[in-house]
Amino acid sequence: MNDDYCTIPLEVQEKLEKQQYRIAGHHSAVKTCTWLKHSLKGEGVCYKSQFYGITSHQCLQCTPSTIWCNLKCIFCWRSASWYNKGKMEGKVDEPKEIVDAMIAQQRKLIAGYNKHDKVPEEKYLEAYQPKHAAISLSGEPTLYPKISDLLEEFHSRGMTTFLVTNGTNPDVLEKLETLPTQLYVTIIAPTKETFEKTARPSIEDGWERIMRTIEILPKLETRKVMRLTLVPDFNMIEPKKYAELFLKSESHFLEPKGFMSVGDARKRLKYEQMPRFSKTFEFSEQIIEGTELKIIDFKEDSAVTLIAKEDYPWRKFL
Repeated sequence: MNDDYCTIPLEVQEKLEKQQYRIAGHHSAVKTCTWLKHSLKGEGVCYKSQFYGITSHQCLQCTPSTIWCNLKCIFCWRSASWYNKGKMEGKVDEPKEIVDAMIAQQRKLIAGYNKHDKVPEEKYLEAYQPKHAAISLSGEPTLYPKISDLLEEFHSRGMTTFLVTNGTNPDVLEKLETLPTQLYVTIIAPTKETFEKTARPSIEDGWERIMRTIEILPKLETRKVMRLTLVPDFNMIEPKKYAELFLKSESHFLEPKGFMSVGDARKRLKYEQMPRFSKTFEFSEQIIEGTELKIIDFKEDSAVTLIAKEDYPWRKFL
């Protein structure tokens, strides 16, 4: 590969390939979600499908910044051992090149599913033409310097987008010329002290940056979700402060979700620490207590609830 490009080291690429990632260009990647396979076989859909109406088997789980992140969250299932400390250096691929490569790699990953007894030909053909990009696979996507153009490239192909960010790059969000169909901001903790303990940031002002993101969210005219990944004994505390941050952000939805004991999270957290749905639901009730918020949906097998001021009639129409 050209040394001028921002690239993933070969030894890391090999590890990623073994984990069923597929590299798209120099620094991007895709990986099929378990729910895509379930959806193809008629065995259920992901909670994002239930909550927002996306088609699970037409979802492209992807990232333009595979190994670049400025946090090392305790609950992250990706390996922190190969993470760059938050800056993509060198030339980057153009958005059109990235999307072309992502779709090509996704098609390779689902190749052969049309031979499966449970997969109708119609569904397989639908999966061959992804309709939705979940920019959430790995790394922090706002570190890719052409993220706005990448969103535009997806939209130009008739695809919807979920952009998932840790909120540490508020200037990038504020300057987006193209906004995602839905913007996810992961709020890792209710206080700075808990943030430092749970996120293990490689930047000194991570909490202050996230607070800045909370301040600018009301100005971003798109659908907005605040995401909580909950870990007992770490950030599953002070529910009222989560409610305050959510209301201040003027986001449409709040998603409290229990962390999953998968991938490298298993090296840092025990399986027994993973909160079951009942614990997530109980914590969600504590968040909404004394507020105008309501639990409007939930999915037990994903240990997740959906909170909002009301169940908006447009919720499942992207």
